Order: sequence, then structure tokens, then C-alpha cells
Amino acid sequence: MLELIFSALITIVPDYLYRHYKQGKRWGHEITLFNVWYELRWGLTACAILAVTLITVIFYFHPSTHNVSAAFRTVTVLSDRAGRVAEVYVQNNDQLKAGDPIFRLDTTRQEAAAETARRRIDEIDAALGLMTTEIAAAEARLSSATADLNQARDDLDRRQSLAERNNSTVSEQELERLQTAVSRAESQQAAATAALDGAKLRQTILLPAQRETARATLQEAENEIAKSTVFAEVDGTVKQFLLKPGDIVNPILRPAGVLVPDVTGQGRFIAAFGQISASVVKPGMLVEITCPAKPLTIIPMVVGDVQNAIAAGQFRPGDALLDQQDRVRPGTVTVFLAPIFPAHLQDIPPGSACVGVAYTSRAKEIEAGEIKGFSAFIARLVDGMGIANAIVLRAQAIVLPVKALVFS
Repeated sequence: MLELIFSALITIVPDYLYRHYKQGKRWGHEITLFNVWYELRWGLTACAILAVTLITVIFYFHPSTHNVSAAFRTVTVLSDRAGRVAEVYVQNNDQLKAGDPIFRLDTTRQEAAAETARRRIDEIDAALGLMTTEIAAAEARLSSATADLNQARDDLDRRQSLAERNNSTVSEQELERLQTAVSRAESQQAAATAALDGAKLRQTILLPAQRETARATLQEAENEIAKSTVFAEVDGTVKQFLLKPGDIVNPILRPAGVLVPDVTGQGRFIAAFGQISASVVKPGMLVEITCPAKPLTIIPMVVGDVQNAIAAGQFRPGDALLDQQDRVRPGTVTVFLAPIFPAHLQDIPPGSACVGVAYTSRAKEIEAGEIKGFSAFIARLVDGMGIANAIVLRAQAIVLPVKALVFS
């Protein structure tokens, strides 16, 4: 409307004044409702062309958007494992500090496993204490076997000496019996040595390894018990939390609730502009927004960053080829806004939906001499046209409460 009024003032009005004062034509006589097109055709045509041109220039260099929101992050309240809830320490909408417990899962099975591991450690420690006695007994058996072997060898050597001096004194069967006794004694000594070595291996390797395994099992059970209590990782407020003792929690299918961090989203707005504004919207650009959560207020912002990718073009490999015509929405340019005066964002809750207008300004380029002459004049003229969108935004700020409360 503003562009149309401005265009009419410099096209239709001069055309009418020319025909009235120069040609003597009067409204209601020579100029009537039926021949106004013929009489004012030059002004009407110029007004239409100029209005369309102005609207195009203004909305291109000063884009507006109805999709501005105070984005914020949420943290899903999850447990590391599925289980039944044993205790709940908080209620919905409670304020939490980092490290505060939220709820605890039932740990009966884990506690039983931990107690079994402790009993196993005690059993292995007792076995290690008994290994000293077993090693002493094995050493005694080895000494006995060694003594028997020495005795058998002495008897064999004595009989062999007698047999060498007088063959008739010692029979061949006795020598074979003594030789068998020596072999049996050697076998008993080898068995006693092996038993002693086995006892020492059990004392130094097997039982310590079993004890470490039992300790690892105990540590695993204690870790499961510790992870059964879910704590708040950040300061925030718990939302959608209706958990009760006896409920089943599953980290994949059934989260417990949502934690909204206190610092998330503060002063950070996300705006979506049309793709035609991709070459205009740049970091450092001034933006004004107004939100229903804080009516009758214009909040100045600045473009902090522009996402260099449009979400509508993303794809994930699958078992079907991508058809571009399946993408209905063309996507928008995502822009991140930061407040110039953070105090203006008070009383605006995270997630609020707002409208905004961005303003192109090339004053720095003109002052630096990058834009000169007639181009500088046109640039200042185009930058000044942003006042039309500024007026519209303020009109929206005034009308917004009326629309929401009366005409919604």
C-alpha cells in the first residue's frame, strides 16, 4: 500500500494536474469514471510499473520472513539400559543442577551378581592361603620320593657290585626287581615334582588370574549399579516427566522425559528466508523482529551466521533412487540471529515464533569508496527504501495482539 501511494503521487497526480491545468479538463466533466483510463492512461501505466518495481526492489534488498523462532536444545532423559524404575527423585518442572539424581532403576540382579563376585574373591583368597600348605605337602612328597629313589638306586648299585664279584650270590630276577623299583621311584619323583610345579603355578598364576577375573566381574556389577541411577548432566528444568516407580524405561523405545538446559537458546534466534534472498542476506546485516510473546516491541538483531546449505537438498542413501520431483518444498536459507541489546529478549521464552525484516545497508562500501557516483546514489536510495518494510513491521507489531486476541 505504501509503495502504491508513493507511486501514485509521482505518476497519477502529475498526469491529472497536467490535464486539469494545462488542458483544462475537469473531474466529473471531461474526466469521468468511465473515461479515467483513457485520460490518465500514462499515469496509471507508469504507476503500475513503478509500484511493481518498488515492491520488487524493496522485498529483494530488504527481505522479510514470518518464520523466526528462538531455537533451543533439549536433552533426553535416558538410562544406559532398560529396566524397571525403583525410585524417582524429582517431579515434572523441577529445577535441577548438574549432578542431581533423577531416578534409579531396580538393581536386584546386579547386586546379586556383585555379591557373587565378592564371595568368589573371598573363596580365591582362601584358596591362596591353602596353597602354602599344599606346596609344603608337595615338597614333602617330593623329598620322600627322592629319598626312595636314592634308596632304590643304592640297593641296585650294591646288588650289581655283588653280582659282578660273584654271579651266584645275586640272581637275575632280583636285579630286575631292583631295576623296576628304581624306575618306579623315578616315576614317583617326577610325579611329585610335577605336583609341586602345578601347586606353584596355581599359587602364582591361576588363582591370581581367577581373582582378577572375579574383581572385574565385581567392577562390572558395581558399574551397572552406578549406572542405574540417572543424573542430570547440565543445569536445567525437567519437562514431560511423569515417571513413577514400577514403570519400564527403555533407552530406545521409551525415554523418561526431557531436560531443557538453562543456557540453551538464550539470545539465539533462527530465521528462514526465501532462496531468492540467498545473495542478499549476509553476516552483519541488521534485522528487526517482533514476537507475540512480547507484543508492541521491536527487537533489533544482527545476522551472526548464514548456513551455507539448504536443508531441502539433503539425502540419505537408501534402497530407492531419489526423484527430485518428490521434494515438494524448495527449502529456505537458514540464518542465525544474535541480539544487539540482550536485555530486549527478556520475557521471550525459548521456542517463541516471531516475524522479522532484514535491511540491506551499503553505507560502509560507500564511505570506503567502493561504490561511487550514480551507483552510490542508487545504493543509498535502495537502502532508504527499507523504511517501507520498517513501517509494515511496526504495523504488524500493533495489529498482532488484535489479531491474536480478537480475530483469531
